[in-house]
Amino acid sequence: MTQSWTGPPAGGAETPARPTVTVASYPDYASAQRAVDYLSDNEFPVERTAIVGTDLRLVENVLGRMTVVRAGLAGAATGAWFGLFIGLLFGIFSDSNWLGVILAGVLIGALWGAVFGAIAHAMTGGRRDFTSTSSLQAAQYGVTVDAEHAEAARQLLTRLNWQASGAGSGIGG
Repeated sequence: MTQSWTGPPAGGAETPARPTVTVASYPDYASAQRAVDYLSDNEFPVERTAIVGTDLRLVENVLGRMTVVRAGLAGAATGAWFGLFIGLLFGIFSDSNWLGVILAGVLIGALWGAVFGAIAHAMTGGRRDFTSTSSLQAAQYGVTVDAEHAEAARQLLTRLNWQASGAGSGIGG
């Protein structure tokens, strides 16, 4: 049983700190979410519950090589979206060919985006010649509740684990 104190909520409203207790730990987020969903289905006050990921690690997955050409193409795509936005903005207030204004915005945005993307990548000097995505992953997820509701949560989660194991299927039959 782990006990901790919670501070003010993220919204900034000042509330007195309440002691919390970890009532269950799970190896993945889906299992912890299933447990909180079970608590909610059984009328438990889930507003007093939190899922806390612990032992966090940053995982960066490399997607591929980044070249000046790829950086230019990515910059062109981003620039085209920005150009579309500017073209739509000018097109709304234009008395002339609004489709032409939008098209010009997209083309100019793509051109400048390609130039800036290629130059920005070339200026890195080869220090980061790959693309990647990053994510935070937790080793385990704890379900914590306010200390005053810990025993009720433990009882419900014990029932959930008992049902999931199939232990209750042979009773009464």
